[in-house]
Amino acid sequence: MNKPTKNLWAVLLLLIAIACENQDATIDAVPLDDSPIFMELPGRSAAARESGSQYAVLSAEYLTSEESGEIGRTIFFINVGNKKLNSDFVPGLSLDATDNVSFYVDENRPSADLAVGATSGAIVSAMQAWNGATCSDLGMFQVPSNPATTTGFVSLILGFGGSNEYAADVVHSGWLPAAFFDLLAPQGSTFILAVTFTIIFTDGANNPTDIDSNKKFDVAWREIYYNDTFTWRNGATFDVETVALHEAGHGLSQAHFGQAFVDASNGKLHFAPRAVMNASYSGVQTAIGQTDLAGHCSNWASWNNN
Repeated sequence: MNKPTKNLWAVLLLLIAIACENQDATIDAVPLDDSPIFMELPGRSAAARESGSQYAVLSAEYLTSEESGEIGRTIFFINVGNKKLNSDFVPGLSLDATDNVSFYVDENRPSADLAVGATSGAIVSAMQAWNGATCSDLGMFQVPSNPATTTGFVSLILGFGGSNEYAADVVHSGWLPAAFFDLLAPQGSTFILAVTFTIIFTDGANNPTDIDSNKKFDVAWREIYYNDTFTWRNGATFDVETVALHEAGHGLSQAHFGQAFVDASNGKLHFAPRAVMNASYSGVQTAIGQTDLAGHCSNWASWNNN
């Protein structure tokens, strides 16, 4: 089968990065709900026409702040028949023409709280942490930041500027204002720390492709956005590297796991197990634990022979 090119029909799946695991079975006695929410995303059809390629925003998963009491969940913008959507990278299909995982850090949308060098360094450390997993050989490399280019297909169609162009397999598209996150959920800017979107390939009839027949849609690239409404820090709440590590996990096809519960004695949120890929932020966490590593290895141990 021929390799797709930039003008190959593609579909945009929104996977908003955050949602991970949470601990016991309830939050304030309310069962955890990861059932999908269906909604329309403004500007999707117009953007598809303007871009010259066929894109569709399908779903999103988001990460939440601990004190909000909210837990990350999946939003579906288009129903293609699957309520639980899986997608993954495919050997030989990358738009950079390699099987190595590339990433890009957009420095044109800085945090209001930290210097660009500080946030970029934290994001690079997060990517290197996943790349250091010995069970996988990602050949990860960073595409140098271009000060003349602002990335973001999702941000473009939502009216916040950006580009239709591919930049890397995993793109950290910077910090955006409250209004961007309020489009994803009612008052989303008050509890969504960051999101990860997934763009997938489609065929000429606009159907999602599964070229390797693994029952997962074929990923073109992923985009990560950070909420500039929150106060960002390095080594304290809200820690850039911790959130970037979580989002990068989604960027590398890892899903959420675990449960969360509120301790009746102190009202605090607890996680079982506590992990990078929990659905809510639980403090500084820059080391990849065994449960996170197991999820990563299940996706990447056989790369690029899967």
